[in-house]
This record gives sequence, C-alpha cells and structure tokens, in this order.
Amino acid sequence: MAGSLAIAQSNSFHVKVPNLKGKEAKATLTFNDQAKNVEVRPAKQAPVAIPYSAIEKASYEYTTKRKMELAPEKAHWLEIDYHDGESRKTLVLEMRKHDAVPIQDALKAHTGIDAEVLGNADKRHGSIFGKH
Repeated sequence: MAGSLAIAQSNSFHVKVPNLKGKEAKATLTFNDQAKNVEVRPAKQAPVAIPYSAIEKASYEYTTKRKMELAPEKAHWLEIDYHDGESRKTLVLEMRKHDAVPIQDALKAHTGIDAEVLGNADKRHGSIFGKH
C-alpha cells in the first residue's frame, strides 16, 4: 500500500534541458505532490522547482531536428510557462518518445493543466498517440 501511495505523490521521468552553454543536459523531471511543484534536476546544474500554482500554461510540440548533418531525428518538446515573482519564465524540456504521453498525462493529473498541442498533430497522433 505504501508503494502505491508514493507513486500517487510523485512521478519522475528522464528528460533533457538546455544547459548554460546552449547544449543539451540530462535531467530528471519530477511531479512532486507533497511539495506541490514540478522539479527539474539537471546534471551539473542547479535544480529548478516550479510551484504548481505558478504554472500559467504548457505546450507540446513534435519536431524533426538534424544532428551533425546526419539523418533527421524526431524530438518531443514540452514548454512550461510560469511566473517567478513578477517575471515570466519558460522551461523547455526534450522528452523521450515513449515518455511524451505519460509526461503530458502526469502534467494533467498533478497540475490540472493540459498541454496545448502545437505543430503537426496528424503526424504526432500517428507516431505516439495511436499507442496510448
């Protein structure tokens, strides 16, 4: 019983975030219901904690990016727009394909916010939402 309670209180996922040099850094995204915040813990960077109540909106986008002039690579992005005091900020996360839907589901379950879908919805629905 305690194990299922812990699952209900937080969900964690592996994501990537831009680092200070503009490159991708591995990070852990956690929806922490006990603290009522979204936590992002990048490797070798300071963690970020966003209170659920500070989140204004979120958006999901599926894109193709090129990696060192090789074949295109598909990418799933989540942007979380929030306020920190008087300033507005955006957190950008790159999600793994198989985590894109579970992360959006967790966002809705923990914060009550649905991510707005941007980009080519038909292509995205065929690739990941058909399996949901």
